[in-house]
Amino acid sequence: MSLLPLFDPSLLGRAATPALEFERSDGTRLALTFGDLEARSNRLAHTLRARGLKRGDRLAFFLANRVDLIDLWLAGVKLGLIIVPTNVLYRERELRHILTDAEPTAVVTSGDLAAFIPAGVAVWDVDQLAADAAKQPADRVAVACGDQTPVSLIYTSGTTGASKGAVLTHGNFVANARTLVVDWRFTSADRYLCTLPLFHVHGLGNGIHCWLASGCHMRLTERFEHAKAAGWFEEYQPTVFFGVPAMFIRLLEIPLERAQAIGRRLRLAVSGSAPLPAEIHEKFRERYGSVILERYGMTETLMNIGNPYAAERRPGTVGLPFSHVEVKILDEVGAPVADGATGELWVRGTNVCDGYWRRPDATAAAWREGWFRTGDIGSRAADGYITLQGRRSDLIISGGFNIYPREIEEVILEQPGVREATVVGRPDPVRGEVPVAYVVVVADFDEAALKVRLGAQLASFKLPRAYVRVESLPRTALGKIQKHLLPPWKTS
Repeated sequence: MSLLPLFDPSLLGRAATPALEFERSDGTRLALTFGDLEARSNRLAHTLRARGLKRGDRLAFFLANRVDLIDLWLAGVKLGLIIVPTNVLYRERELRHILTDAEPTAVVTSGDLAAFIPAGVAVWDVDQLAADAAKQPADRVAVACGDQTPVSLIYTSGTTGASKGAVLTHGNFVANARTLVVDWRFTSADRYLCTLPLFHVHGLGNGIHCWLASGCHMRLTERFEHAKAAGWFEEYQPTVFFGVPAMFIRLLEIPLERAQAIGRRLRLAVSGSAPLPAEIHEKFRERYGSVILERYGMTETLMNIGNPYAAERRPGTVGLPFSHVEVKILDEVGAPVADGATGELWVRGTNVCDGYWRRPDATAAAWREGWFRTGDIGSRAADGYITLQGRRSDLIISGGFNIYPREIEEVILEQPGVREATVVGRPDPVRGEVPVAYVVVVADFDEAALKVRLGAQLASFKLPRAYVRVESLPRTALGKIQKHLLPPWKTS
């Protein structure tokens, strides 16, 4: 089954039903029905086809949240395209790798972001596309697609820091959405507040697809803004909210009486993309009267495990495997571990992607007889609840974004005055973890200049929170840096 039959009960069957309102940063709003979304995406599909795109072609986007992004996704589904989402916080260096690897026909972006696109890449202005689409007919364009048809190429960093593209199919997204709609009891009566970025599988594969599959109403914002959050909740009165731990930490700042009123209307608050501290889980329950549902997924697999909707949502755990997912926990030699023992999580199911784009080596390393090695370390309780203990790699998760130290280290080492550098994650009360750089420097090291250079080359969430100067980096006899022996650093 492709995605379109999953969406059609809303796009066609609820054509006159209000579907979404988009809250722009300037306070203005756009309201659309499901029929409007069908017509807009049809017109855009005609436009893209007129520009030469056909089934299997890649088309990237580099956009902040806006309705045009939803139009683009739906048009891509209808034309059988492979959509390549890119993080709007990325800069030229990061974009160059992804766009060189994916080789999209073009990148759809806005005027304020176009300057970050590397030279030599075709850039299509999103507003011009919309203007061209407005002149096209609204009849549907649809190319036959099936379970195994690729629909998106989403990049996720590897342990070496080199970004790899996960090839996600229609069937992957359909399995994920169907399970979440049933397990999380979505209905057309829900109201979903979407503040997650739509370039991420959390916002796109979970949020947008649950909304379209259920036919509920959605308010979309350009980004999460904690100063506006209370007003959004009070005015829109959502029943569903998806967030990352950093968002829930900010929501704890809302005064108690207002929080309690919000919580009475909020039937489902889901946290993902980074571990949720048990302390935050409990504080949110006390303040809102709503128990956060924590779950666990990956770019390569979408959702794997989740706390149950109608049973115990256990703080500190990610819950139980979803119905479409098998999970096993193995030790270093590939043997199953006993309950309570620690091992690596392996997963298998219709949610798991087909492999990495043009990386047979990485695909072979991560898959074994249909099982995907997640690289995450965890344990299973006797009653099946799974707790994540850490990661096999040095991955840092900051505010829901994945950060791989080697990428930052390589950029730091390119700068004058730096002899050695390593980056580690350190605890942060808001973002969960933040990157901190430990550097061995020479006399002419200029920290201010280094910060400027890194800011021009890396996304803001990857920038080290601090630069700790050390005489030398602790290493093993074979030269491997022993990060656990680095001096401690505490957030201010």
